[in-house]
Amino acid sequence: MHRIAASPRWTFIGSIGLGAVLLLVANLVGAERATGPWDMEHLKTVPSHTWGERSGMVREVYYEGQPYLGKPTRVFTYYARPDQQRERVPGMVLVHGGGGTAFAEWAELWAKRGYAALAMDLAGCGPGRKRLGDGGPDQGHPEKFHDFTPDSVDTMWTYHAVANVVRGHSLLASFEEVDPRRIGITGISWGGYLTSIVAGVDDRLQAAVPVYGCGFLHENSAWLNEFAKMSPEMRERWVAFFDPSRYLPGVSCRIFFVNGTNDFAYPLDSYQKSYRAVPVEIDLRIEPAMKHSHTDGWAPKEIGLFVDSVLKGGVPLPRLGPLVIENGRARSVVKTETAIAGAQLHWTADGGPWQNRKWQAAEAEVASGAIAARLPADRPLVCYLSVTDERGAMVSGQHAELAD
Repeated sequence: MHRIAASPRWTFIGSIGLGAVLLLVANLVGAERATGPWDMEHLKTVPSHTWGERSGMVREVYYEGQPYLGKPTRVFTYYARPDQQRERVPGMVLVHGGGGTAFAEWAELWAKRGYAALAMDLAGCGPGRKRLGDGGPDQGHPEKFHDFTPDSVDTMWTYHAVANVVRGHSLLASFEEVDPRRIGITGISWGGYLTSIVAGVDDRLQAAVPVYGCGFLHENSAWLNEFAKMSPEMRERWVAFFDPSRYLPGVSCRIFFVNGTNDFAYPLDSYQKSYRAVPVEIDLRIEPAMKHSHTDGWAPKEIGLFVDSVLKGGVPLPRLGPLVIENGRARSVVKTETAIAGAQLHWTADGGPWQNRKWQAAEAEVASGAIAARLPADRPLVCYLSVTDERGAMVSGQHAELAD
């Protein structure tokens, strides 16, 4: 199994002014791990917390969040753990997307897999999506994209969301039934966006699964209109502080990117730039026309299998090597510990917006530790290969764009 060494820990610079720190960190070039505006050493301390009601495997928890507009805040979460565990279990931090909240069923799903799981609300809400009197910022566009300066960065939703996710990790790691050395994170949509940032700034994580969400949002995403409203200086500042492209180069844990070919929010060009920004080997799953929702985002069995392989020593997913195009054929080597049940070539000859392209598929050949398929004659062409193993787990390789 491939092993990746953890990167060195970074120390927060605390002896100069906040604005100077933020500007310094935001403009670091060539750094292994940028931590942006977040005081990671502080966020790694255990937040104060109180317990709420229990229902089955799930219990409510409130923990101390980042101060907002000069006032203290609380974050509401659902916490679930396996029944009758005899030793410490691995943990998962669960990050919802836009329009979402803390999902009890998501936490319970992971508890049934043998994990302690913490699913927090990042919109300042409590049970039933009711606003907390001491909640943090809402998760609407005004809270995400308004103008700010380095000294008012703490008015931004992303600032609070990332900080409160890291605080949630610190809380989860403090529970006596949880093994703090085996904690992962997964997030859906805007939660995948946050996961891409947190995986870069929090060096304690061992596994990360961003679903849909990625970086390079200013280059192509569902929010181009928001960036078009910004001044060039504001856009540059937003990207420097809050785009995952600034933090993905700091990822040192195992990471599994999950998306669809036609995602309306996070298109494949920005997605590919994002996973290529990661300095360690990645795992990848691109599903043709994958639906976009919370339930569709946590449904793929491959997510659990990937996390099991990292945090429990389970059998890893297959992994495809670089895509080689020659003599009209696409070929990729497959590294696998399971039998391959099938393979496919996926392609589109359409241009225009990624979400509108029609994809086609054909069976690929499996032989001698590799898969191969003949390419259609259409040009330009975008294509990638995928394999499905004996467990029904599908993974893919990176896509390639073939010009005229």
